[in-house]
Amino acid sequence: MLFGEAPDPNGRFRQRRAQARRRRRRRRAALVGIPLVGLAVIAGGAQLFTSNQGTQTRVAAPKPTATLAPKGPERQPLPSEVRGVHVTAPLASIPGKLDEYLDLRHAGLNALELDIKDENGDIGFVPASVPLASAVGAAQRYYRPREVVRKVHDAGVYLIGRVVVFEDPRLATGRPALAIRRTDGSVWTNAAGLGWTNPYDRRVWRYDVSIAEVAARAGFDEIQFDYVRFPSDGDLSNAVFPGKTATPPARVIADFLRYASKRLKPLGVRVSADVFGLAATRDLGIGQIPRRISTYLDSIYPMTYPSHFNSGEYGIADPNAAPGETVFDALYAFRKQLRGRSTQMIPWVQDFSLGRTYTLADVQAQIESARLQGARGYMLWNPSGVYTEGALAPPG
Repeated sequence: MLFGEAPDPNGRFRQRRAQARRRRRRRRAALVGIPLVGLAVIAGGAQLFTSNQGTQTRVAAPKPTATLAPKGPERQPLPSEVRGVHVTAPLASIPGKLDEYLDLRHAGLNALELDIKDENGDIGFVPASVPLASAVGAAQRYYRPREVVRKVHDAGVYLIGRVVVFEDPRLATGRPALAIRRTDGSVWTNAAGLGWTNPYDRRVWRYDVSIAEVAARAGFDEIQFDYVRFPSDGDLSNAVFPGKTATPPARVIADFLRYASKRLKPLGVRVSADVFGLAATRDLGIGQIPRRISTYLDSIYPMTYPSHFNSGEYGIADPNAAPGETVFDALYAFRKQLRGRSTQMIPWVQDFSLGRTYTLADVQAQIESARLQGARGYMLWNPSGVYTEGALAPPG
């Protein structure tokens, strides 16, 4: 027992000793009958396998047929300190662009996250085994998964595939039955006018995980789920979830990740999820409870962008002006929630300007905080795909 007062060890020991004596007496009684039974079996066998001429024929037992599991694709190991960048599928489709990102390994890069399915519901390739993707217009031809895997692995870089889950305008519009709806029956949209799929609908689960499976079989090292939550903005009072049960959002999201991990991990791929930067500090009501979902994940990626924290958070007057302090406090909360878990903490670092211009010093302050909080590394996020020179340098 980890907590509480221990029971009387002597009483427990006496009970176990008495049970052991009874088990030994039963075994001795059973063993007495074994030789007689064995002789009868041997005699019967000899009679069965003896010919009419009295010559005994030996029959060899059939050799078991070894069933070899099909060899999966080679994987890159998780780096001792992850230092990576995010790349969109359209950027990866530009000739030579992926090579430019891979050249950053000379500056310290050892991981690359590529969109498999993005915020618009677009998929970077055509998953033939998921015909619904083409039916709703989601399947694009930005890259070929196996070719990307070969190129990235040849460079010795760890490849993460990002799958945006429940924000999915393509599927919501193409199959309204799978979408969050308004009270009038139309497809609900968030503040940006984007449709969301219904987290309670298992058909949505199967769709997203089936797409992830294609990438996993192609050789991606890790599948990272993003927008794996309930919506946080828009007119939520007008949102209707068909088939909604009494299961709370946090349990729904945890159940989805359990389902995803059960299907993906046997393929040899790591499974992870992006979560809000405040998710470990308090329940945001969107289903992201880091400790609960960490049971099913190899890594959690907190999105601790200082520009997204309100004034006064953690007692900091302007979190955006104190990126190092903000990230340090946010990751401290994550570290507490993940205590005792094998799940790795790898934060997203703000490498874009919002509210004020971010410099290399601002990016480095976040990275230093991640290291101080024991993170397994960090990923740089910039939606435009342009990253600050010097931000990927290994620790000095």
